[in-house]
Amino acid sequence: MYLPEIHDERETLCSSLAAQLDGVRGTVHGLSDEQARLRPLRSALSLSGILKHVTYAMLQSLVGAGLRKAEEADQDFYASFEPTEAETLEALLQRFDEVREEYLEMCRGGELDAVLPVGPMPWYGLDEPQPAHLRYLYVHHIEEFARHAGHADIIREQIDGADAASLMATIEGRPANQFVTPWEPSN
Repeated sequence: MYLPEIHDERETLCSSLAAQLDGVRGTVHGLSDEQARLRPLRSALSLSGILKHVTYAMLQSLVGAGLRKAEEADQDFYASFEPTEAETLEALLQRFDEVREEYLEMCRGGELDAVLPVGPMPWYGLDEPQPAHLRYLYVHHIEEFARHAGHADIIREQIDGADAASLMATIEGRPANQFVTPWEPSN
């Protein structure tokens, strides 16, 4: 959770991105690989698939910035939601953490007024990349990562009833208060 503080624009954007990424990662805390692959809703999404897709989105940005080779993110968009058998929860988390660190480092160093190509986004009728400022990309990623963190919250609640606030309290080592009790596995 990115709590209120007085920060400049860059730190506010980057801290907001980091908070959304923490939320996505936090949804798998304490789950087995099998549980993380569950699809307890009518949706085709699983927690493992969301982790893989968010990693894919971060990789796309690193490639766009010239910090990674294109083949690392050269994957079918829809396949980015489907972990393979070899992509265990442990492997997905390791990859997510590696890419997240590099992605946030990139975010903290970019010039907010830099113009870069964003897209394509054929689902919005944009078949070619469009020019935009880097700050647009950050805000867009906050929107997308928040959307996926919300999907992940709902899926996790369906698996074992854990909610985002209790999971993050556990991960961050915060004690119980009148509003939130840290999550503990039920046996």
